[in-house]
Amino acid sequence: MHHRAICLTILQTLFLGRVLGQIVAELAAPPWLPSVEHWQSGLLPYPILLTAQILILMYMSLVTYDAFRRNGIWHVQKQKTKTILRRVAYLYMAAMALRYILTMALVPELRWFGHTIPITFHFVLASYILTLGIKGTVTLTAPRSGN
Repeated sequence: MHHRAICLTILQTLFLGRVLGQIVAELAAPPWLPSVEHWQSGLLPYPILLTAQILILMYMSLVTYDAFRRNGIWHVQKQKTKTILRRVAYLYMAAMALRYILTMALVPELRWFGHTIPITFHFVLASYILTLGIKGTVTLTAPRSGN
């Protein structure tokens, strides 16, 4: 079983859940979901944000599919590429940590978990990139029954 592909699938599914949750909040506003303003930071108008999210999910699908096949144009094999992906992921995570700290410091009424859905799911996307950059081949194997 290919551990990297499974991790990518889980992270992609989490991001899909975020996108679907925001759509449901936008269209139906059920009481069990956070309100629309909790789902986006307001930096992009919702139609542009949704389009970008759908494109990201489409790209993630290609990458995840190739990760399962361990082949294809989106399958990351070169260690140099993996190093770049790890560095990008760490930078992305650091930027989101700084964003969280600044948001909590500058807008105290949001402490500790107010309006953090966008930041949380940026961490999911950064984790997806980090997973692509993991060194070597990661596989899950059953333990050997021993002699």
